[in-house]
Amino acid sequence: MSGGTRKEKDPLGEREIPEHAYYGIQTLRAKENFPVSDLPNHPFLLDAYATIKQSAALANMEVGWLDPGIGNAIVSAAEEVRLGGFRDQFPVDRFQAGAGTSTNMNMNEVIANRALEVMGYRRGRYDVISPNDHVNMAQSTNDTFPTAMQISVYRMTVTLIDVLRSLARTLKNKGDEFRNVLKTGRTHLQDAMPVSLGGEFRAYGTALDRVTLSLEKRSQRLLDLPLGGTATGTGINTHPDFREKAISHLSELTGLPLKSNPQSYEAMQSTTRIVSVSSSYKELALELGRIANDLRLMSSGPTSGLSEIQLPAVQPGSSIMPGKVNPVLPECLNQICFVVIGNDVAISQAAGAGQLELNVMMPIMGNLILRSAEYLVNFLPVFNEKCIAGITVDEEELTRRSLNNPALATLLNRKIGYLEAAAIAKESAATGKPVKQLVIEKGLLDEKEAEEIFSKDALLGILDRS
Repeated sequence: MSGGTRKEKDPLGEREIPEHAYYGIQTLRAKENFPVSDLPNHPFLLDAYATIKQSAALANMEVGWLDPGIGNAIVSAAEEVRLGGFRDQFPVDRFQAGAGTSTNMNMNEVIANRALEVMGYRRGRYDVISPNDHVNMAQSTNDTFPTAMQISVYRMTVTLIDVLRSLARTLKNKGDEFRNVLKTGRTHLQDAMPVSLGGEFRAYGTALDRVTLSLEKRSQRLLDLPLGGTATGTGINTHPDFREKAISHLSELTGLPLKSNPQSYEAMQSTTRIVSVSSSYKELALELGRIANDLRLMSSGPTSGLSEIQLPAVQPGSSIMPGKVNPVLPECLNQICFVVIGNDVAISQAAGAGQLELNVMMPIMGNLILRSAEYLVNFLPVFNEKCIAGITVDEEELTRRSLNNPALATLLNRKIGYLEAAAIAKESAATGKPVKQLVIEKGLLDEKEAEEIFSKDALLGILDRS
């Protein structure tokens, strides 16, 4: 790798660029201007951007605007980037101004310089292949960045949906496994009428199914693309057939049913497609966080907590207390959910900051929502396999607690009325005697009647209605 430099020029002047770099002068300026997080654009966003450049070059050759020699070199270079090449040449921070111009130009420069190599020229020979005039032909940051954002978010969302469906299946399978496990229900964290542990877990799976369905439906809006609108939605500097041909190629390369948004002004002004999907991510995070909280509560103990379920032990829980095991997987999920919810707030604020023909905050919107999905996609399979799938219970102990629950007096409401039933519940709590024993002692029910109402099978029969 050469240690020399080459000179490049842009409208602001000249700069020295490392000779080995595939990026150019505008990328260098962006590196200097936005040293924020040291986190580059998400790989899915870069994949989508390279695919757009490849599709645009194919379309521009078809309409006769781009020389085939140059066009085919651009297609070849873009294909390499699309397949994961040259990733160290995309240093632009995910926090950047300019509506994504730095990311677009970073892509244009890398593809131009690699295309120059394909044609046998040295890097920087922009008189032969220009990042702006050739790679960016018939395009603008203003239509390519939202297009890349929508495609990449859709791809990540599809992956997340598969992960969610797997987790929901495991939860519902646990629900079937625990179908006949009776446990004390709780409202306000106080003892309430018994519930089926299986019912609780089936409800968790159903909640995820519902959010997943919403996510799937909302993500379909991402397939309507603004590509071809160029600077302000007017399609200036494009061939009349460019939009249709470019999106056709883009659809073929991605395997997605992409289409042109018929209202390109709206497609570039509004980012509510991303907001809608992000909102589903937030709803998902709220449900997942709630489930994680329940698991932590139900597994608390083992001697002084609820101790209703046992989570698999995956690592030691303390550096000082031997034998302690913590619910680390639900805890990690909680933290991820907090970040997803926070990212949604930032995305919502950014969406509302759009002005007139463009929302300049798109880079942070795209990167944050992709990071949210990535955290969930990375962790949920681990949570599924190492936590949910291995949950066990002490059915006998849960049954004992349920049948000793003073809230069972609720079943007497129709026979003796609320106030008399409340007195029974109070006495049960004070004496420790089960409600069933008290009603027999007081002659309110004989043993057969009490068994028909207060037995485990009777209670499970009631719960099966839910």
